[in-house]
Amino acid sequence: MDDRTDPLASFRDRFLHPRTADGGEAVYLCGNSLGLQPRTAAERLREELDDWATHGVHGHFEARRPWLRYHEFLAESGARLVGAQPDEVVHMNTLTVNLHLMMASFFRPGGARRKILIEEHAFPSDRYAVESQLRWHGLDPDECLIEASPREGEECLRDDDLVERIGREGAEIALILLPGVQYYTGQVLDMARLTEAGRAAGCAVGFDLAHAAGNIPLSLHDWGCDFACWCTYKYLNSGPGAIAGCFVHERHVGRTDLPRLAGWWGQDKATRFEMGPEFHPIPTAEGWQLSNPPVLALAPVLASLEIFDEAGMDALREKSVALTGTMESRLVERLADRVRIITPSDPSARGCQLSLSVSGGAGRNAFEALTAAGVVCDWREPDVIRVAPTPLYNRFQDVHRFVDILEEVLS
Repeated sequence: MDDRTDPLASFRDRFLHPRTADGGEAVYLCGNSLGLQPRTAAERLREELDDWATHGVHGHFEARRPWLRYHEFLAESGARLVGAQPDEVVHMNTLTVNLHLMMASFFRPGGARRKILIEEHAFPSDRYAVESQLRWHGLDPDECLIEASPREGEECLRDDDLVERIGREGAEIALILLPGVQYYTGQVLDMARLTEAGRAAGCAVGFDLAHAAGNIPLSLHDWGCDFACWCTYKYLNSGPGAIAGCFVHERHVGRTDLPRLAGWWGQDKATRFEMGPEFHPIPTAEGWQLSNPPVLALAPVLASLEIFDEAGMDALREKSVALTGTMESRLVERLADRVRIITPSDPSARGCQLSLSVSGGAGRNAFEALTAAGVVCDWREPDVIRVAPTPLYNRFQDVHRFVDILEEVLS
């Protein structure tokens, strides 16, 4: 595949592209941090602003997409994106808020089973959330936080090691919370296998899909994890701080015995406006909602999901593998003596991110030189430039330009 044969080439024009200081088009390879703006995002937002101006409060029932159930318009598309059923998915809050809500229900320490397994060097917000949950339950993170580490001299985790550890220590683990794609290395974990191992050991299993949703195909329902949460501002192109997504497996959605932090928008729709004191949760993932949907914030998410529905994750994945493989081969061919790729080379073990370590500790200088040359990527301490050739709007030409510029700045 190249730019001439790319069946998704036209989608590039559906996004707004940043410009450099001299007016040229930037090489934007930062969809792993903030995706580009879909042109239809402003249109969807304008529709809601117009309905607000026209209908006022009656927009809850009379808007073209009535606000009362606005989140429902995203359920089917969101479910397709993560391989779930519509009643298992809801868009609400932001990622870490949703992780806390899920842990309130699914982290239930008792007896010997009171530990949480995460990965070493987890994204800081995940670690903060997990540590605070442990302390909330009166537990000491030094005793109850288990961190899975790569082997000595390696950058990435091994699924075999994770499965072995779950089998060995599972009787003490109440919750396994791991990433679908590790933010620093770009490694894809075998979520199906880890879920199977966790459930066999009696653990609750959840995933942070911040770097997975919209990046790799997912099958959350079939894999059987208990819950998953993701943001929508990275590969899902829904704007800075956009409303997040949440999955709760169908075996849990009708349960009334699960404790939860409740709010009125999780209340049974038939009785919600009776304003009664008793909480009866909706028997879907919606039952974990707290407040009514933030319509103006959800409108760009709707715009993005419409594009993903049109493009299809299978086609996006095919192009992603080709784009990332082209970048890898060009880097190995031309810069192997100066750049080390810490992301796995196996396409099944990575999405569309490559994490690069520049020899001699020159990574930060290289990143700043790339930025000055019009390349938009990102830097993560202590020593990685993250580069994401995103299939919806990046071209093979962008990959070639990036490698050319990187070779120039390193020379």
